[in-house]
Amino acid sequence: MSANDLPPAGAQDLTHAGAGAPASGDPIPAGAAGRPAGAAGRLRTAPYAPAAARDSAFLKACRREPVPHTPVWFMRQAGRSLPEYLKVREGIPMLESCMRPELVTEITLQPVRRHKVDAAIYFSDIVVPLKAIGIDLDIKPGVGPVVAEPVRRREDLARLRDLTPEDVAYVTEAIGMLTGELGATPLIGFAGAPFTLASYLVEGGPSRNHEHTKALMYGDPELWAELLDRLAAITAAFLRVQIEAGASAVQLFDSWVGALSPADYRRSVLPASARVFDAVAEYGVPRIHFGVGTGELLGLMGEAGADVVGADWRVPVDEAARRVGPGKAIQGNLDPAVLFAPRQAVESATDRVLAAASGLEGHIFNLGHGVLPATDPDALTRLVEHVHTRTAR
Repeated sequence: MSANDLPPAGAQDLTHAGAGAPASGDPIPAGAAGRPAGAAGRLRTAPYAPAAARDSAFLKACRREPVPHTPVWFMRQAGRSLPEYLKVREGIPMLESCMRPELVTEITLQPVRRHKVDAAIYFSDIVVPLKAIGIDLDIKPGVGPVVAEPVRRREDLARLRDLTPEDVAYVTEAIGMLTGELGATPLIGFAGAPFTLASYLVEGGPSRNHEHTKALMYGDPELWAELLDRLAAITAAFLRVQIEAGASAVQLFDSWVGALSPADYRRSVLPASARVFDAVAEYGVPRIHFGVGTGELLGLMGEAGADVVGADWRVPVDEAARRVGPGKAIQGNLDPAVLFAPRQAVESATDRVLAAASGLEGHIFNLGHGVLPATDPDALTRLVEHVHTRTAR
């Protein structure tokens, strides 16, 4: 599953503020309302990231500092909604495209050029580190990642060796190229969270019910914990490579974790996700956590160690902030399907999101999941412009 190029769900891919929309023409305050001096000291930009990006609206919002406008970026902003993406990817398998630095650079830059978003997200796929350590898998069009030999027994863990920077040298090269091109626009690195990676490995591919995953989690909790520990180490190593290459922030995608109850999440998932966040805390870059269908888990996801928690479209951003608790920025959360409505309807729905976020310390505007493949690219460009205009300070 990719941050940029996931199969659609149908193909088994997978504090309080005023609630009313403002009157037309009235600017909405940008998300960051300020906080005491020094409160953002824990978060800084890693010395590896371009200095020009440090004062960007995106990083300021992550740090919950005042911003000139609410920053905008989109999950899957680089991908199948763009004709230029389809052109450069023609005939190139997904995993191969993730291993070509020049192609990764071009694809990552495409939505920045077209939409004028406030951040780029590194073009890759969450299974790239698994492929890099030798797991036999492929991404099948219309299906998603498929693992040749599922991981379900203790002896299978031997296949999950440590990830080294040399395994993903193409990532370091691509990010070096990107940071040189992006200038003041921050680059977000990303990885799949241990639970979602485990789900693919145990199921052998995408799953609606996660029956094999849950059977292992409930039936052999010791083996499950060892599996997630190994995946946490691999994920942390992958994020460290991206940060040291120049990523200004990182996002951990736990796409399937919404399938769990809060009790199961706390007991069987949170410790591994926390280890990932702890492993990159020393760099001081903002850490974002996002999952789908995680309305009941938002508080726990914040506890895992993220500085920014992403909410899908099912929970209003002010309610998401209440559930997450103080000290975190919130990212989200327009329903991706709204972009298929007429322009006025899109703007009205956007204004409702912005109004709900107007009292938050830090807000990053995003969709509540990834850009859908058939989305009109012009609708995304107009959306970025609308958010910037409505929240300009």
